[in-house]
Amino acid sequence: MTQGREGNAARWIDLEGVVNMRDVGGLPTRDGGRTAYGRLIRSDNLQDLTDASVTRLVGELGVTDIVDLRSETEMHLTGPGPLREIESLTHHHHSLVETRPTDDVAATMASALVVHAAAPGTRDADYWTAHYRTYLDRRGPAIADALAVIAGARGAAVVHCAAGKDRTGTVVALALDVAGVPHDVIADDYALTALRLPAIIERLMAHDFYGDTLATQRPSDQIPHAETMLAILADLGERHGGTRAWLRSRGWSGGDVEQLRARLVD
Repeated sequence: MTQGREGNAARWIDLEGVVNMRDVGGLPTRDGGRTAYGRLIRSDNLQDLTDASVTRLVGELGVTDIVDLRSETEMHLTGPGPLREIESLTHHHHSLVETRPTDDVAATMASALVVHAAAPGTRDADYWTAHYRTYLDRRGPAIADALAVIAGARGAAVVHCAAGKDRTGTVVALALDVAGVPHDVIADDYALTALRLPAIIERLMAHDFYGDTLATQRPSDQIPHAETMLAILADLGERHGGTRAWLRSRGWSGGDVEQLRARLVD
């Protein structure tokens, strides 16, 4: 079940300062419903937003919560960003990168942008599946906490990392799974980032701490494949009984899970 071009076009949010921002509203659920617009927005890094973009996010789109999945090092090197000055916003930091010393820039960038032992051109769908599995196995509490923010947000929650692809893609996929969106639709949403990949890479290359890492990779290494997210969701089902059961194993109540579902569905 693939979203048509019109539906996908309506979901992109084109603001100056980001290149990969979209609302996850309008997606079908298994029970015949739709995910709600204005509840969950996925994005790349928010550091370069202009004043006009900030005004639209807060005033027009109703954003109240920012979930930053980047590492402490990334946050330190990129600076606070313009949204930190907005008193009405609540900022939440739930890093999907394992903690490293603040001055260990190369190691943190390698972890964030996946430069692990793999020759250029070998980062295929299976490679990314294995990497995303480490998020679940090593950073499970951070993922669960990020999902809790989405469930309890007063307005729209923006979830972002650097590119809005890997860390953001994993958290958003689990949120949509709880909402009851079919796995093939979730995978299509994840893969939609491929349309903005050249702009994402160009933007990150402008920063030395991302650019030096990306220079060792091929652009094709970063392509998001729908098969990757399908495999992650299947893995959650096989190993944990699905996203809902995975959250229950991490201390969520049935009511907590239902709150997240209800928050995301019209």
